[in-house]
Amino acid sequence: MKKLGLVGGIGPESTLDYYKGIISGFRSRTRGAGYPLMVIDSLDLDEMYHLADTKDWDPFTDRLVSSLERLAAAGADFGAMAANTAHIVFDRVRERSPLPIIGIVEETCKYAKARGCKRVVVFGTGFTMSSGMYTQAFAKYDIEAFVPTLGEQKAIHGVIFPNLQEGIVLPEEKRLVLSIANRVIRETKADALVLGCTELPLIIEEGDLDVLLLDTTQIHIEAIIDYMLGQELSEDL
Repeated sequence: MKKLGLVGGIGPESTLDYYKGIISGFRSRTRGAGYPLMVIDSLDLDEMYHLADTKDWDPFTDRLVSSLERLAAAGADFGAMAANTAHIVFDRVRERSPLPIIGIVEETCKYAKARGCKRVVVFGTGFTMSSGMYTQAFAKYDIEAFVPTLGEQKAIHGVIFPNLQEGIVLPEEKRLVLSIANRVIRETKADALVLGCTELPLIIEEGDLDVLLLDTTQIHIEAIIDYMLGQELSEDL
């Protein structure tokens, strides 16, 4: 079994989801034979948010690489970052990482392709939606990806920070997010919605919309367990 080094804290709620999800999924796959090996390095969400907000990507990248170095020193065999926004600098981090890293964007693209998706809508933080990282990655799989308008991106971002990051779901915010989703899906004729923020599954659930939900957190967790149990990392996009 390979030992995971998880970069967490960005945010804390999603890190808890990863921890519980990896344990649950591992136990299910192995029929209760043991528990997964992992170490977690929890970063300061406030600091990372500020660096992303100011687009100060060099120190943002440095913090992630330093975290992976600490995880390698703690005995991890491979790494993963428990946040979509961190993957804006994924290639830069991977170049400097002492560990192989499983990326959430790559795994989501593969998952969508395997399920026959042709057109997807991407929700996430404002950083993620405006970065183009998902639209560019999906294009390599011949999948069209769309994001909401800038105003809608700002509204979704305002729901994620601070409430979803604190695990708080307000009914009026859920209605707002679903109304935006329905509009973009209808106008783009999309067949799936990418929950491109690890907190979005708190507010958008199965049955809320008439399209496939691509829960990037769960997709990432399954890929992590695959690698833990011996499957090799896939080739890069």
